Order: sequence, then structure tokens, then C-alpha cells
Amino acid sequence: MCMAIPSRIIALDGEMATVEAFGRTRTVSLMLMPEPVGIGDYLLIQAGNFASERVDHERALETLAILGEIVDHAEN
Repeated sequence: MCMAIPSRIIALDGEMATVEAFGRTRTVSLMLMPEPVGIGDYLLIQAGNFASERVDHERALETLAILGEIVDHAEN
């Protein structure tokens, strides 16, 4: 099973984007994206650091909140 964490675009450079989730950043390829994206958009990232899907802003925030609760619970 694979679980993708929504990651927010914080910088764009051609076909590459820097994304952030839970305070961690990474550079991902946008070459598989079927539509244009912009700073602030949330993406799902596949293995190999390829962005594959844009996620609705509200849904991304809900997912991040739930995942944050799971992590907090696991640490306590």
C-alpha cells in the first residue's frame, strides 16, 4: 500500500517544484502533471519524486490535520 502526503508548492523552476510537508522540503518533477500548477497548490508525489496530481486546498489541509494527529498520537 502506498500513502501520499499532500505537499505544498513553495517554489517553481521550469518543470521542477520545491514542495513542503510537515516542515520538510524536497524537489519534485512536474513532468507528469496533466495541468499547470502554481505556488501554494498542493500535490501528491509518487515514488521517484514525480508530482502526479493536484489536490483541492481544503482536502489537503484536512488530510494533513488527520496525519498530524496520527503522528502526535504515535509519539505519545
